[in-house]
Amino acid sequence: MNILIANDDGVFAPGIQALASALKPLGRVVIVAPEAERSGFSSALTLDRPLKPVQIAPDVWAVNGTPADCVYLSMNGLFDFEFDLVVSGINSGANLGDDVLYSGTVGAAFEGRLMKQPAIAVSLAGPNVRAYEHPADYAAAANWVYQFIANGLPAVPARHILNVNIPDAAELKGMKITYQGRRRQSKPITSLVDPRGRQVFWIGLAGEAVAEPKPGLGGIESDFFAVANGYVSVTPIQMDATNYDILNDLHAHYVQKV
Repeated sequence: MNILIANDDGVFAPGIQALASALKPLGRVVIVAPEAERSGFSSALTLDRPLKPVQIAPDVWAVNGTPADCVYLSMNGLFDFEFDLVVSGINSGANLGDDVLYSGTVGAAFEGRLMKQPAIAVSLAGPNVRAYEHPADYAAAANWVYQFIANGLPAVPARHILNVNIPDAAELKGMKITYQGRRRQSKPITSLVDPRGRQVFWIGLAGEAVAEPKPGLGGIESDFFAVANGYVSVTPIQMDATNYDILNDLHAHYVQKV
């Protein structure tokens, strides 16, 4: 199996190094990742300048672009072989609920959505997204990912990925299949004046998780619930954002006006 690993924390991030080490027993593992942190880039592609992949070690490449750039290049000519699986991560911090709209980790996985196997986004979820100083935190999460893949990945439809969030816990209680939760409105922006008298802004922090049971799901909980209670959250998410529940009604409404 040829496995492509990308991330949004940069090619030297501890999460991607731990993941590559853990997955090597499964086959050939190739890292193609941004040369520096590119968090929050979602599925952005670089179209205004050339990309320059640089091999910095055997099967390790750094790219002056976004996480999605890394996967796009890898699947479209950078190599003379095909990949069977894309794994993005391990991200430093959770990607839960609405976070997936912004996440470069998820964006890289979505770029690999046409793989023979499901593409996977993996994040290490803890109370402080920059508190992971110990390699053991990532090693434990990487080992869980290895076992998850080695035991056989679940079948999901094309153009779907699996969004995995692993709690930073001394002992995991297990795994839950979850739905994508949502957050309350983001915190207000912070306005400051820089030393030259210019007004600058900091984007506000993400809002708190909303506890909202989903009817008709047979007791399936949200990704937020699973992680908060010590379970690994595995959520199938898709590219197609069409709301089919209202599609026909909306179509009929406007057809009548024509």
